Amino acid sequence: MTNKELMRRAIELSKDSVRHGGGPFGAVIAKNGEIIAEGSNCVTIDNDPTAHAEVATIRKACKKLNTFDLSGCEIFTSCEPCPMCLGAIYWAKLDKIYYANDRKDAADIGFADDFIYEELPLKPQDRQKPSEILLREEAIEAFRMWQEKEDKTEY
Repeated sequence: MTNKELMRRAIELSKDSVRHGGGPFGAVIAKNGEIIAEGSNCVTIDNDPTAHAEVATIRKACKKLNTFDLSGCEIFTSCEPCPMCLGAIYWAKLDKIYYANDRKDAADIGFADDFIYEELPLKPQDRQKPSEILLREEAIEAFRMWQEKEDKTEY
């Protein structure tokens, strides 16, 4: 499939999502023009705030390919990824992101992600959501264990 055909599929998934009670977002992950996985936004359907189209599609692609590393694949998404999805795309090591609508288009219909983008460069104590370090000395033991583990799978 061409890039335009792959994007049209992501857009069609976003429309289908709206028709079935989900948010207006769809995504496709492809490798060499072949669809590996596709998904749409199911936040309200599944009562899961992480059920964005990109995250759902990454999960499906990883399961299908039996790997957490999607290098060699590209994602086609009907809208510019939010910060959570962008982070998931980076963690999945997807090669390229194609998107149709941008975050301004999303904000125009009530999906404003800019407040999260604005929070990221701030120090934790300056963010709107309070955070506090708690039991660090107890938790650091897991990091030490990981660091010393010789048969770990790096990611």
